[in-house]
Amino acid sequence: MPSSQSNSKAVVIGSGFGGLAAAIRLRAKGYQVTVVEGMDQPGGRAAVFKRDGFTFDAGPTVITAPYLLQELFGLLGADWKDYFELTPIDPFYRIVFADGSHFDYVGEEERILENIRQLSPGDVDGYRRLAAHAQRIFDVGYTGLADQPFEKFTDMLRVAPDMIRLQNYRSVYGLVSRYVKDERLRQAFSFEPLLVGGNPFTTTSIYLLIHWLERKWGVWFVKGGTTALVGALVRLLTEQGVEFRYGSPVARIQVDKGQVKAVETERGEVIAADVVVANADPIKVYGQMVDSRWLKKHSPQSLKRKKQSMSLFVAYFGAKKTYPDLAHHTILMGPRYRGLLKDIFSKRVLAEDFSLYLHAPTRTDASLAPEGHECFYVLSPVPNNLSGINWQEEGERYQDKIFSWLDKNYLPDLKANLISTSFITPDYFEQNLRTHQGAGFGLEPNFRQSAYFRFHNRSEDIQGLYFVGASTHPGAGVPGVLNSARLLDKVLPASAQSWVAPKLKESRSSAPRQEGEPLDAF
Repeated sequence: MPSSQSNSKAVVIGSGFGGLAAAIRLRAKGYQVTVVEGMDQPGGRAAVFKRDGFTFDAGPTVITAPYLLQELFGLLGADWKDYFELTPIDPFYRIVFADGSHFDYVGEEERILENIRQLSPGDVDGYRRLAAHAQRIFDVGYTGLADQPFEKFTDMLRVAPDMIRLQNYRSVYGLVSRYVKDERLRQAFSFEPLLVGGNPFTTTSIYLLIHWLERKWGVWFVKGGTTALVGALVRLLTEQGVEFRYGSPVARIQVDKGQVKAVETERGEVIAADVVVANADPIKVYGQMVDSRWLKKHSPQSLKRKKQSMSLFVAYFGAKKTYPDLAHHTILMGPRYRGLLKDIFSKRVLAEDFSLYLHAPTRTDASLAPEGHECFYVLSPVPNNLSGINWQEEGERYQDKIFSWLDKNYLPDLKANLISTSFITPDYFEQNLRTHQGAGFGLEPNFRQSAYFRFHNRSEDIQGLYFVGASTHPGAGVPGVLNSARLLDKVLPASAQSWVAPKLKESRSSAPRQEGEPLDAF
């Protein structure tokens, strides 16, 4: 258990999943930890909106690799089962195609093969080979590298032969298409990069590991919504003496002789720190919170070259009607796939058509809505704010367009039964979550922004400054940001009591890697 007498102080900027996981790991090392959060509640992207008797998770709804959560509670001597409850989701996703056909993506081998057989019998053997390839990518890209720091270019060269052998120079869609011929199944097995902000047609196929990660550990839902998991982590940290300060956006990180000294909030509070872990957009940290005279690697010019992910339009709505035939997670594919993604990622225009992710959590947990009611959110990938779209003008129109489409095609009589509606746009990401260009997932996960080429977990410019979250290695998504915090075990000192600032040219930690297996069987 951590010592409460440690003189080493750590400040965590941001209380998303990466920040909360980092705070736990810092506390387990013995640091005195303060978490500063700009919003009035914890969670970051995983905040919650409670309106009209409905509970709406603002962001992440899919929980995978649950061992990462179990491990966090164990680090502080707690049993995760005393804090939250997980329920398996089946099917993982129901994917509905523009022609009206659908595919249930499930975990069990025979069931998924049968579902493929029903849709495209000729692709069963191809999928077997695709799944085997995804497993090999997972073994290298996740098991071997997800919790390993990439601090030197030679770290990248070391894994290059494996990446070439696994054809990671191909895109996710390109690799899937080598094995699967039916266009509907190509979409079903390539859409997952969108869950971490990537375009399936340009994202390196190393991200096909997401498919096997879901097959291996399943897809889960937290009873009470994702917000219940945020609450469980905050409760654990509070019990361990961690202080939270909400409504405290960070204005500046004070640096002296290249070493962090304190964090200064917009309120004028100054919090002394030996270590600062930023669960904030690194472009905002380097570009606005740190005096540029300390920056060599991350100069203003270098930050301008970074390419951000797409953003999201999300509508939250409650209805006085239930739809019992719905799946918990539904992907509603539009009439275009490649063309729509090109509009979003390259042209940065708001297309007239869309593909949607529909989340219906009351399928699994009725407590999230009043009795006899249903709560939803519907997510549409859209361009980030480089598009110049005026969302104050477009937001209501776009929401109504989505509701009209759902009413006509998928949720009959929805508009007549709506009793609660709200939405967020890229402006929410830029203004409330303080992401560069309103990006939904930080850096776009293309090859030139993956592994060594993402923001490093230990700052190359400032001693004592560390990063976790979507724009760092290994990337976005709940498993990604939890693993970014796991990397702190490799780059932070082993003992807070004898803490010494790391030298910039120090080789990476040789501490043994913890195996990525569940601590308890589900």
